[in-house]
Amino acid sequence: MKTYNVAVVGANGAVGEEILTILSEIDFPYAKVVAMSSARSAGNTVEFDGKDLVLKELTSTVFEEEEIHIALFSAGGSVSAEFAPYAVKAGAVVIDNTSHFRMDTDTPLVVPEVNPEDIALWEKTGIIANPNCSTIQMVQALKPLDNIYTLKRVDVATYQATSGAGKSAMEELVQQMQDFFAFKLDESEHKAFNQQIALNVIPQIDVFTDNGYTKEEMKMVNETTKIMHREIPLSATCVRVPTLRGHAEALTLTFESEVNAHDARDILAKAPNIVILDEPDEALYPMPCTSVDMNETFVGRIRVDNYDAKILHLFVVADNLRVGAATNAVRIAQKFVEMQEED
Repeated sequence: MKTYNVAVVGANGAVGEEILTILSEIDFPYAKVVAMSSARSAGNTVEFDGKDLVLKELTSTVFEEEEIHIALFSAGGSVSAEFAPYAVKAGAVVIDNTSHFRMDTDTPLVVPEVNPEDIALWEKTGIIANPNCSTIQMVQALKPLDNIYTLKRVDVATYQATSGAGKSAMEELVQQMQDFFAFKLDESEHKAFNQQIALNVIPQIDVFTDNGYTKEEMKMVNETTKIMHREIPLSATCVRVPTLRGHAEALTLTFESEVNAHDARDILAKAPNIVILDEPDEALYPMPCTSVDMNETFVGRIRVDNYDAKILHLFVVADNLRVGAATNAVRIAQKFVEMQEED
């Protein structure tokens, strides 16, 4: 099997660190892994496979100099906008974890369990986009059920961890909780969020748009259409909650035909990378704390609506830094490699 030179751009960030961890955990055919960062962090080290990697400065020429074949970007949209074209010019395929290229018509937006065939379109731009974290875990659950029952509508409420807003957001939650126990929460600053996050939930993620929905909510709408290759009416309410890691979603799915909860459970259990946790009598159901450091999406609380047999309710949880970002990116890379071997 051919081996590949892999670059991880933003390797010292939360998602970049997870990408390195996952690459070391799986049997990925890399010849070398190059960790890249801004000039400010260059020269520092990150851990990879029990060794220290020195961070190389991200420049317009580094991809050609290092003969990179696969470049995994997770350093922010502006960084991807500036440097992804240099990676493509150097002959690399870019797998981008930011929102910058997601809705570009010629750039495939991929969740390998749902639309792996779209990876083959990478040559149009040299870039494959990684969807939003909340979209990824949702469509993993939607696809197998849609195949059988045909979705008519999706309503989703998310419970999104602070890590979705970066390391500083996680630190802000921890600091506010410390301030709470020191009886000075009212003095605690909030910079990562526009409201107090400790002991609170914030029904706003990203900025509001003209239609009253936030950009995060509209990402779920638009990205689902692109990934599923058809427009499914979808309404989302995205909420930030005071957890560190692991996004949860309450889904209400309306189908064209009547649905059976037992059958739906079996369908999901057979779907790739989904784990069923659905024994309510034993308090067994998906929770953020049980998803941390896991590469699977957990589904439970599966039940048919009390008033309409065509409506199914379920609860979906996944590690947003892994399934919602790093794991999906690496799975795209794995599928890309498989397709190259088949050619």
